[in-house]
Amino acid sequence: MIKYPESLDTIFNKLYKHNIKPVIVGGYIRDVILNIPSNDIDIELYGIASLDEVEHILQEFGDVNSVGKSFGVCKLLYNNLDLDFSLPRQDNKIASGHQGFKITVDTNLDFKTAASRRDFTINAIGYDVKNKKILDPYHGREDLDKKILKAVDNEKFKEDPLRVLRAVVFASRFDMKLDKSLEFTCKHMIQNKLLNELPKERIFQEIKKLLLKSNNPSCGFYLLKDLGAFSFFQEFNTLDEKEYAEILNALKKLKTFQITSDKEFVILALAVITSKFSDIQTQTFLNRITNEKIIIEKVFTLHQINFNLESLNDYDIYTLARKINIKFYSHYLHVTQNKKEKIEYLLKKAKKMSVLHQPIPPLIKGKDLIKLGLQPSKEFSKILEYTYQAQIRNAFKDKPSALSWLKKNLLS
Repeated sequence: MIKYPESLDTIFNKLYKHNIKPVIVGGYIRDVILNIPSNDIDIELYGIASLDEVEHILQEFGDVNSVGKSFGVCKLLYNNLDLDFSLPRQDNKIASGHQGFKITVDTNLDFKTAASRRDFTINAIGYDVKNKKILDPYHGREDLDKKILKAVDNEKFKEDPLRVLRAVVFASRFDMKLDKSLEFTCKHMIQNKLLNELPKERIFQEIKKLLLKSNNPSCGFYLLKDLGAFSFFQEFNTLDEKEYAEILNALKKLKTFQITSDKEFVILALAVITSKFSDIQTQTFLNRITNEKIIIEKVFTLHQINFNLESLNDYDIYTLARKINIKFYSHYLHVTQNKKEKIEYLLKKAKKMSVLHQPIPPLIKGKDLIKLGLQPSKEFSKILEYTYQAQIRNAFKDKPSALSWLKKNLLS
């Protein structure tokens, strides 16, 4: 018996009336077995001819998103649940790359045949809602219990190079070992340079899953090394064993911090992972996995700030706050420097100075210069910067004294 949100019964009852059999499939079943909460539910529908009919039936429950219609999938957001409805299908490789598949929808397929397209046995488990029966033709529950990651079909597995990275992610997330056949298949795919077929967006998607969903993403990076994937992520080959262990220990430590923003954690993790690389190696590695310029820029900012924890005067802290969120930066310091007391003192002082999360706002702005009779010009930025420097050096504390200082030192 698999538990699912009771609110889905309203949809299921409507499907029954049309002689459609819903089967909950994929990751949701796996997560329920592992007691992992999830709001993403995939539902495969048997006994229906087309997605057009599915859309018509589901429209009373909300706006049906048909963006995945070409893949035999339509989406529905219902009671805060992300539902994917699909029809049984088979995927046949017709070209290179992870998208080189011909998708054939066949509502006459039995569950075992339909599930044969899936990557791992743990993702090929279904739940027949009406008959309250678990469908497990490839013994995925047994593999979950034994913590062994197996491919449903090693020959079909080879058809999608993204599955190599997915294997690493799942092994790390669920503390599983690859069975010998899957390990051999992954190594063979890497040796044949199949990872080169993947677009960086898909690579980054899996790396983010590894960093965010695994309690110990370091395990995934050790597995990448064991599988020979550093022929693709070549920068890691420049590290010796000690350096590699240091960055993965730092990554493990980073995972223990309460960082609520996924994006911030990914930036910090990438900065840690690349902390032993040269600037050129860091740029090459990041360019290989993402086009997100803001992420790349922030990783470099973390690398390039050379803040001296031995000198914690007000001016240095004010200046640091202009470059980066100090609370955010402190996480990076904690895992790359063994100076816990100094870092905690920095945080305490930054909080007292009101610059823990943002720089202190300037007391003098462009509109103040205009009020004093100055005409906007290129000199404005120089005057404002000079005045701000005086402010963070404590030359004045409030707006009136700032204006007095400005008149005396720059406008006289």
